Order: sequence, then C-alpha cells, then structure tokens
Amino acid sequence: MFCCFGRDTPEIKYDTENGMALHQLENAEPMPSMEELNAKFIELVDELDLSAPHREAMFNLPPEKKWQIYCSKKKEQDDPNSASWPEPYLDKLRSMTTMVMLSHGEEDIDSRTKMVDSLKTALRTQPMRFVTRFIELDGLSVLLDFLQKMDFEVTESSIHTSAIGCVKALMNNSLGRSHVLAHPTGIKIITQSLSTENIKTKIAVMEMLGGMCLVPGGQKKVLEAMTHFQKYACERTRFQTLVNDLDRSTGRYREEVNLKTSIMSFINAIIRYRTGEDNLEFRIHLRYEFLMLGIQPIIDKLKTHDNATLDRHLDIFDLVRNEDERELAKRYEMIHIDSRNANTMFEVITRKISHTQAYPHLMSILEHFLLLPNGSESQSAHMWALVDMLIQQIVLQHEDGHDPDVSVVDFNFKTIIEKVINQDVVRKKQAKEMQQKCDEFQSQLDRKDRELEATTVERDDAMSALKSMQQQLYETKSELERTKYEYEQRLQSIQTEADREKGERQRLEHLVKDVSSMSPSLSDEQKLSNTPSSSAPGPPPPPGGAPPPPPPPGPPPPPGMGGAPPPPPPFPGAPPPPGAPPPPGFGRPGFATVPGKTKNIPKPSQPLKSFNWSKIPDMKLVGTVWQDLDEMKVIKVMDLEEFDKTFSAYQKPRTEEDDPGYGSFRAPKPKELSVIDGRRAQNLAILLSRIKLTNKELTKAILEMDKGEDIPKDMLEQLLKYTPTPEEVSMLKEHEKDQDNMARADKFLLDMSRIVHYEQRLKSLYCKKKFQERMNDVKPKVEAVLKASKQVINSKKLRRLLEIVLAYGNYMNKGSRGNASGFKLSSLNKIVDTKSSMNKNMTLLHYLLQMVEIKFPDVYRLDEEIPDILIACKVNMGELEGEIKQIGTGLQQVNNELEFQRGRNSERGDKFVPAMSDFITLATINFDKLETQMSQAKTKFSEVVVMFGEDPSTSQPESFFGTFAAFLQAFNDAKTDNVKFKKKREEEQKRAQLEVEKMEKERKKKNKKGQQENKGKGKNGVGEFDDLISALRTGDVFGEDMAKIKRNKRRNVKDAENGNSRERTGKKNITAY
Repeated sequence: MFCCFGRDTPEIKYDTENGMALHQLENAEPMPSMEELNAKFIELVDELDLSAPHREAMFNLPPEKKWQIYCSKKKEQDDPNSASWPEPYLDKLRSMTTMVMLSHGEEDIDSRTKMVDSLKTALRTQPMRFVTRFIELDGLSVLLDFLQKMDFEVTESSIHTSAIGCVKALMNNSLGRSHVLAHPTGIKIITQSLSTENIKTKIAVMEMLGGMCLVPGGQKKVLEAMTHFQKYACERTRFQTLVNDLDRSTGRYREEVNLKTSIMSFINAIIRYRTGEDNLEFRIHLRYEFLMLGIQPIIDKLKTHDNATLDRHLDIFDLVRNEDERELAKRYEMIHIDSRNANTMFEVITRKISHTQAYPHLMSILEHFLLLPNGSESQSAHMWALVDMLIQQIVLQHEDGHDPDVSVVDFNFKTIIEKVINQDVVRKKQAKEMQQKCDEFQSQLDRKDRELEATTVERDDAMSALKSMQQQLYETKSELERTKYEYEQRLQSIQTEADREKGERQRLEHLVKDVSSMSPSLSDEQKLSNTPSSSAPGPPPPPGGAPPPPPPPGPPPPPGMGGAPPPPPPFPGAPPPPGAPPPPGFGRPGFATVPGKTKNIPKPSQPLKSFNWSKIPDMKLVGTVWQDLDEMKVIKVMDLEEFDKTFSAYQKPRTEEDDPGYGSFRAPKPKELSVIDGRRAQNLAILLSRIKLTNKELTKAILEMDKGEDIPKDMLEQLLKYTPTPEEVSMLKEHEKDQDNMARADKFLLDMSRIVHYEQRLKSLYCKKKFQERMNDVKPKVEAVLKASKQVINSKKLRRLLEIVLAYGNYMNKGSRGNASGFKLSSLNKIVDTKSSMNKNMTLLHYLLQMVEIKFPDVYRLDEEIPDILIACKVNMGELEGEIKQIGTGLQQVNNELEFQRGRNSERGDKFVPAMSDFITLATINFDKLETQMSQAKTKFSEVVVMFGEDPSTSQPESFFGTFAAFLQAFNDAKTDNVKFKKKREEEQKRAQLEVEKMEKERKKKNKKGQQENKGKGKNGVGEFDDLISALRTGDVFGEDMAKIKRNKRRNVKDAENGNSRERTGKKNITAY
C-alpha cells in the first residue's frame, strides 16, 4: 500500500504481483479548501481503522500529501478490479480449495503463498470497508474451508502458515475479531492446525489462541476448541499434544525455543487471565490438567535452555502456582497442603466438615464409591471420569449457571441444589416456628423466674425481719424475766414487811385490849400515852397528803392471749382520742357557735340532680352577707314543678317526638338515676369499664386487700380520685331505695360508701402495692451516693490524675497564676477549653491522655475505678429525702389505719388486719434500713465534699458528682478522639503510600505502552491484536507477576550474599505427578 509513518515523505506504490500495471498518479481534480480536505481526509483515516499514534502521524502530513493519498484511494475504490476489494482474493482462494495440486514444487508453493500473503496484507492495510466487505462475502468461511481441505503437503508448507496469518490479520481488526469469535466452528478449525509438523504454523496458532484468551469471550472458545482437538487428534486427555511438543527435543525440535515459548505463554494466559484472574478454583483446575500430564519435570528440563524469554514464562508458571497453593492452604489455616497425597487431602477435607451437616454426605459418597463396579477396567475408569467431571463442573460453575470450562451436562447446578434444599427450607421454616414457640415459652418462663425471684426477695426480707424480730423477742424476753425477777424480789420483800407489820399490829391490838381492860377510866390520850409506840413522835406528814402507793402489777395474761394490755385511761385535761366526738361545749376559740336556722324548704316531687357547691359552716356566717339574705322569698315565686322536670335525676328517655324513627327500631331505655356530677360520673364509668369487675367483686377485693391481684396499681390510683365525698354519700343515701335505677357510677359510689374507712383502705392498699416499687426507685439512688462517695475517697487513680493536672497547670501558669497547691473541681472541665496551637482539633485533655497512656497506663482506665458517679450525678438530695419522707408518711398512715381496724369488730371476709400486719412489719424493717443507709450516705457525701475543699452545706450530689461525670465523659471522648486521630494518621500514611505505588504503576504502564508503540512504528499497519500477541510472547502482559519475580530474585541474591541461600521461588522441590 503506502508508508506514512516515517520521517520521509510518503510515496504511493502499487502491487504489481498480480499483473496490475503501474501508472503515474496525476491529480486530475484541483485540491479543495483546507476545511473540505480535512473533512475528507478524516473519513479516509476512519476507514483505515488505525491506532492513535498512526492516526496522529497521518494528520501531521502536509496538505498536498493528504490530497494525493485521498485521490489515490478514491481511484482504487472506483476500480472494481483493483486490490481494494476482496472479491479477487476470495475467487482465487476458492479455486485453490477446489483445484488439486498435481505437483508440489517450490514455485507452485511460493506462488500460492504469495497470493495468500497478499490477502493477509490487504486485511491488514486496506481501509475498513475492505474488512467489512470481506465479512459480508463470508470470506472467513472460505478461509476456514481452505484450511480444512488442505492436503498433507500443503499442511506442512508455508501456505498453511500464511492462511493462519490471514485469520490473524482479520482478528487484528475489532470487527473481524468479533466475527471470528462468533463463528461456530472457526476456532476449532484453527486449532486443528496444531496437528501439523510445521513449527511456524504451530507457533502462529499458539500465539493466536493465547491472544484469544486475553480478549472477552475468547477463553471459553479456546477451551472448547482444545476439547474438540482432543477428539480430532485422538488424545487421551486434553492438552496432551501441547505437553508433548513442549517435551520434544529431537530433530527439528532440538533447538526450537520459540515453539516452547509460545506454548508456555499460551498455558500462562489460559490459566492466569479472564476467568482465572480472580478464580482460584479455575486456576487450580486447569493447572492440574497440565500437572497430570507431567509438565513439572518438563519445566525443570526447559530451564536448561538458558533463554531469557522462556525462563520468564517458566517463572510466571511457578510463581502463580506457589501463590495459589499458599492461598488454598490459607483457607484451611495450614501452611501447605500436599495435593499429591490422597491421605493428606482426605484428612484436610475431614477436618473441615467433620462437625458440619455435610459430613454425613461425605460418608455417603465414600460408601457409594465403594459400591462402584470394578469388574471391567474400562467401564470403571469411565465411571470415575464421569464423577470427576461432574465435581469439576460443580466447583467451577458460576452462580448464574455459566460454565467457564467445557461442561459435561447442560444444566444449572444452582437450580438443582435449590430443589434439593427445598425440603431443608421447609424444615428450617418449621424449626423457626418451633423456635418462636420456644421463645414464647422461654419468655413466660423468664417472667415466672422474675416473679419467683421477687417472691424469693420478699421471702428473704421476711426471713431477715423474722430473725430481727426473734432477736428483739429474745431481748424483750430477757428484759421481762429480769423485771419479773426484780418484781418477785420486791413482792417478797413487801410480803415480808407486810407480815411483820401484821404481827406488830396484832400485838398492838392485844396490847390495847389489855390496857383497856385494866384501866377503863383512862382517856384516849392516856391510853395512847401508855403504848410503847408512842414514846417517839413520828415524822410529820408531807404537805398536801402522801400519794397512794402504786398498785402491784397485775397478773400476766393467760397463755394464748396475745397483744399488749389495754392503754391506761387518759389523763384529766388530755384531748380525746382521734375519732371521738368533741365534748359538749368544745369549740374553736375565738368563734361563737351560731345555732343553725331551721329552714322550711319544700321537698322535691322526685330526686333532682345535685348542685356541687361548697357550703360555708354556720360558725363562719357571723358578719357576712349571708346573714342578711332570705331565700324563702325566692322559693315562694319559683315554679317548682317545671324545675323538677327540668333537673330530674332520672335520665330522660328518647321518644318518637325526639327521634321519629326511634320507636320503630329499638325499645326505650329505662330511666337511670344519677345525682352526682355528670362529668365525674362519666369518667368514673369509663374507669369501671376498664377494671372489668362488678361492684360485688370490687368490694370483695378491697375487703381482702386484693389478695388475687385483680386491681392493677394504675387502676387503684385512679380509684383514689373517685372516693365518695360526704355530700355524695348523703345524697346517695337519700335515694338508696332507688338503687336498682341508679347509674353505674352512682351505684358504685353507694356500694363503696358502705365499706368502713373505704378511702383509708384504698390508700393502705396502694401503699402496699407501691412500696416495693418506691423502695426500688429510692434505694439505688442512696446506694449510688454512698458508693460514689467511697469510690472518690479511695480512688488512687483520681489522686494521680489530679497530681498530673496540678503539675501541668502550675507549669502552664508559671507566674502570678501559678504556684497553686490545689484547684476547684470545676476546673477539671476547663481542660478541654485549652486548644493546641498546632492542631485546632487537639486540646490539653487529648495531650494529657496521650501522655497518660504511655507513662501512667493505670490512670488511663480511671472510669473503671469510679463507675457509680454516673448514677450519683443524677441524684437530688432534697428530692431523695422527700421521697423517703413520703414512704415513711405512707407507712405511718397504714399503721394508724391498722390500729383503727384492730379496735373494731371486723366484718366477715375482712382481711385487712392479717394482710397489713405482715406488710407493715416487713416494710418498717426495710424502711429503717433505708433510713440508716441514707444517714450513712449523707455522712460520706459531706466527708468527700470537705475532702475536695467544697462547702458541704451548699453542695449537692447532682452538682458535685456531675462535675466528675462531665469530666469522665470528656475523658472518654478524648480517648475515642485519640484512637480516631491515630487511625486517621495510619490511613493517611497508607493512602500516601498507595498514591506513590499508583503513580509508580502508571509511570511503568506509560513506559510499557510507549515501548510497545515504539515497537509497532516500524511495521506497516500492525494493529492491537498483534500488539497483544507481542506482549504475550515477551511476557510483558504479566507485568505484576514479573515484578514479583524480580523482587524474589533480588531477595534470593541478598540471602546468598548473607550465607543463607535458598532455592528460587520457581524451584521449590516440586516433583512430577
């Protein structure tokens, strides 16, 4: 054609080999404008389908040369018999196919070779329309038909090599390459050419097949073609001819290194690229075929040729193999797996699946292998081969069903496996349902366990209280015995004194009688003066008279009668006990008792709705406006009958007048009596509907103190809001006879009003139900304050941290603000305010933690030593004391109600006294413990506050421990930030390293590309497929692998210099299979 890529001016030349006349090119047409010329030249260059460097060289030509080239190509296109069209070549090729060569002389071979070479040149150099026309005329089929029908002499001649070159030239174009790959038998026919003994032809075929492995969709076609060649050449296994040619070293193969290089490049390409790039299974699968053919000892022998290009491909094979073996061993957490030893591989597989669901299937496979027939050696071998191929297909097949290699059977194993595991899915679904039921039962069991745990806690509390009561009882009993003994001693002494006094009195009485009988005329004074006892005057009586002696202690209560003795009568002037009516005339001081007026209010004709007002007591009416008012004047003019109808307590039924269609669909409702406020009655009715208990059941539950847990705590709290008021009770009792007609809320309030101390009972029951909840809410707060105070007092890590902060603070504040011996706790949270002057994201706290982590690692875990601070910082001491006081007030109210209930005759079914007696005993003991703990917490808190120089009278746990909590939060945040900073620095360093490596790779890639372009500049029309084959031939396509080989070689040289020489990576004692 022409050469346009050198430094000299292109010269137009014509092919004269086919008898075409050479004539001088004349520009018959004048050169158009530059704009039109460039447009036409761009169309020409696009048709030529040149590479980027060649296109640039064409565009750099002078305008005259561009026009000359364009005119010459235009003239060729207009001539139908010129070499610019493929028809002449195809006609000659068909004639060569059908014509039998009578002689195979060198001249005939050379002429035919030149004709095929001219077609090859045209396919390389002609514009794109030539290739398109060649494809439209089915030129590839003509070429393949020629390859198939060659006789032996032509097969071994250079004609065969040129024909393969035509196919190679066609593939050098993207359209032609796609056409060749899409041909159903094209690559298989090309592969048949490997049966020739023509080394050049074999090299051309191997290079073509290797290049096809590097383009999309080519690898699978090549594998299918090699499988086809196995049958065509009657090979025992696939690739057998290639390995044999690689091993041949006699005759023309003795010094033929290029063929061995092309075979090794093909083997590396088919193993390493496309599917093999990221598929370990595929690489091992194909390599194993070559290893089974004995390629390893052949590779060791080939290394003696001392050819750099061949050695490069041999090293690539060994390198990729070693890496794959290491990766496979890594999957099983091993260093190496000996794939030549069946026992070793079986042990690896057994270890992998011995504890999985697959192990029974492995045992089943082995057992069925034992059952394979072994009578006929040929049949047995074929069965084992079938099993082998099926397993290979299962391992290699992609998830979408695509088989990267030739498949034995045409179906998707994934679909089959899904059908096989369908039953497993059903079983898993059933197992999931069973697991859900099991979880439900487990949750119920957990709930029961929690209830049991709560009951156990209550029992333990009861046992603790019982032990405490036993101890108190023992102490009380000892005290009573001691008192009894003292009283007995005193009684005995009094009895002795009384006996003595009695004897003395009797003696005096006898003496008086004797004196009286002897001197009857003596006066009384004389009689007394004669008695011996009158000799000494007695002491004067005390003023006011002597008080009577205390009565002796009464007899102890009989056995079986418990309880304390009745209280003594009240002292004179003491107020009456609670609940007793005031004595007559007893009133409030400063207020005169105003007698109530008797008002003649007419009685309503029927019950009326209530007017919820607040009455002013009569004693407060003095001096008010109410003394001057007289409502009787208004009553006389009132229309009472209309008023009774309007505000009747009975609900007005719906009538047909109100609703014309009402009577035809439903019967009128009976009247309901309601005397309480409508809004209150409505809310109470809603509440009762939620409780879902009748009045009788509610009454029973309240009397039994809700033994069956029928009333929830929240409902009980709501019931306390709807206790009947005295006014409501009074109105309800007035209409007690109409109870059947009362509304639900009215009837409920009436029934509840019959329970003695109904409101007090509800409060006591509510206190009992809420007691444990309140204790569980308050107790952790008390314990948190106590524990946090102790932890801060005893924390050595905190002391060390304060020393560090004090040291850095004095160092930073050197001068007037320095020389401090201590600082306020609030200063801890100001550490984060000190920013670094080099890094705005770093504070003084970040720096301190970096130093602490290295030099004081124990302080780095400060939060582990004071964990309860996070709870104590949420405690408000005033609120806590209020909650404890509220619990104590509730217990006191329960105790008061218990005393009241003990003093009255309980009605049948009333369980208040036994139920609340046990509760108040245990609750009192637990509450006493809580108060003691609270006292200790306050003492410890005051101690820790004073310890840090704060004022205990104004400090609260909320603020004091809150300072520590905020510091700990900042402390942990700074630790997290430091970890992120460190990780970020490492990532930046790694990213920078990757950028350097990426730039180095791009530089190497550019250099490599430039080298390839430079290599192609001297050729006329070399395309991208030729470049690919060239890179495959030299090994440059395996750039990354070659870099690894070079590093390994440098490492081996270094080790050899140090005396620790070891074998090269590609020579690792691998024996032949």
